[in-house]
Amino acid sequence: MLIGDKWKVLILRDLMPGTKRFGELKKSIGSVSQKVLTAQLRDMEEKGLVSRKVYAEVPPRVEYSLTELGKSLNPILDAMRTWGENYKAQNM
Repeated sequence: MLIGDKWKVLILRDLMPGTKRFGELKKSIGSVSQKVLTAQLRDMEEKGLVSRKVYAEVPPRVEYSLTELGKSLNPILDAMRTWGENYKAQNM
Protein backbone atom coordinates (compact mmCIF):
# COMPACT_ATOMS: atom_id res chain seq x y z
CA MET A 1 0.00 0.00 0.00
CA LEU A 2 2.95 2.34 0.55
CA ILE A 3 4.11 2.26 -3.07
CA GLY A 4 1.17 0.62 -4.85
CA ASP A 5 0.30 3.67 -6.92
CA LYS A 6 2.19 4.08 -10.21
CA TRP A 7 3.06 7.68 -9.40
CA LYS A 8 4.66 6.77 -6.08
CA VAL A 9 7.09 4.39 -7.74
CA LEU A 10 8.06 7.10 -10.21
CA ILE A 11 8.47 9.65 -7.41
CA LEU A 12 10.72 7.24 -5.51
CA ARG A 13 12.74 6.56 -8.66
CA ASP A 14 13.26 10.26 -9.29
CA LEU A 15 14.18 11.07 -5.69
CA MET A 16 16.70 8.20 -5.29
CA PRO A 17 19.59 10.27 -6.71
CA GLY A 18 18.82 13.19 -4.39
CA THR A 19 16.67 16.18 -3.52
CA LYS A 20 14.37 17.74 -6.11
CA ARG A 21 12.01 20.67 -6.26
CA PHE A 22 8.34 20.20 -7.12
CA GLY A 23 8.74 21.49 -10.66
CA GLU A 24 11.68 19.17 -11.33
CA LEU A 25 9.63 16.19 -10.13
CA LYS A 26 6.65 17.16 -12.26
CA LYS A 27 8.82 17.55 -15.32
CA SER A 28 10.71 14.27 -14.83
CA ILE A 29 7.55 12.24 -14.15
CA GLY A 30 5.68 13.61 -17.13
CA SER A 31 1.92 13.35 -17.49
CA VAL A 32 0.99 13.59 -13.80
CA SER A 33 -1.22 16.54 -12.86
CA GLN A 34 -0.10 19.02 -10.23
CA LYS A 35 -3.05 18.02 -8.01
CA VAL A 36 -2.20 14.30 -8.16
CA LEU A 37 1.53 14.87 -7.62
CA THR A 38 0.81 17.07 -4.60
CA ALA A 39 -1.55 14.46 -3.13
CA GLN A 40 0.97 11.65 -3.68
CA LEU A 41 3.82 13.63 -2.11
CA ARG A 42 1.67 14.54 0.90
CA ASP A 43 0.68 10.90 1.38
CA MET A 44 4.30 9.75 1.10
CA GLU A 45 5.37 12.45 3.56
CA GLU A 46 2.65 11.36 6.01
CA LYS A 47 3.86 7.75 5.76
CA GLY A 48 7.48 8.72 6.37
CA LEU A 49 8.91 8.01 2.91
CA VAL A 50 9.52 11.60 1.81
CA SER A 51 10.61 14.71 3.66
CA ARG A 52 9.54 18.19 2.58
CA LYS A 53 11.61 21.28 3.27
CA VAL A 54 10.11 24.74 2.79
CA TYR A 55 12.43 27.73 2.48
CA ALA A 56 11.24 31.17 3.63
CA GLU A 57 11.93 32.89 0.32
CA VAL A 58 10.00 34.83 -2.26
CA PRO A 59 8.94 33.01 -4.35
CA PRO A 60 8.64 30.08 -1.93
CA ARG A 61 10.96 27.16 -2.55
CA VAL A 62 10.02 23.61 -1.56
CA GLU A 63 12.36 20.64 -1.84
CA TYR A 64 11.57 16.96 -1.50
CA SER A 65 13.95 14.19 -0.55
CA LEU A 66 13.72 10.61 0.61
CA THR A 67 13.89 9.74 4.27
CA GLU A 68 15.97 6.78 5.43
CA LEU A 69 12.79 4.69 5.19
CA GLY A 70 12.28 5.86 1.61
CA LYS A 71 15.90 5.12 0.72
CA SER A 72 15.52 1.61 2.13
CA LEU A 73 13.19 0.86 -0.82
CA ASN A 74 16.10 1.16 -3.28
CA PRO A 75 16.84 -2.61 -3.42
CA ILE A 76 13.16 -3.28 -4.12
CA LEU A 77 13.07 -0.74 -6.96
CA ASP A 78 16.30 -2.20 -8.37
CA ALA A 79 14.78 -5.69 -8.28
CA MET A 80 11.64 -4.42 -10.04
CA ARG A 81 13.74 -2.76 -12.74
CA THR A 82 15.82 -5.91 -13.27
CA TRP A 83 12.68 -8.03 -13.47
CA GLY A 84 11.15 -5.64 -16.01
CA GLU A 85 14.27 -5.62 -18.16
CA ASN A 86 14.38 -9.44 -18.15
CA TYR A 87 10.69 -9.66 -18.97
CA LYS A 88 11.06 -7.20 -21.82
CA ALA A 89 14.10 -9.08 -23.22
CA GLN A 90 12.23 -12.41 -23.19
CA ASN A 91 9.09 -11.04 -24.82
CA MET A 92 10.54 -8.98 -27.62
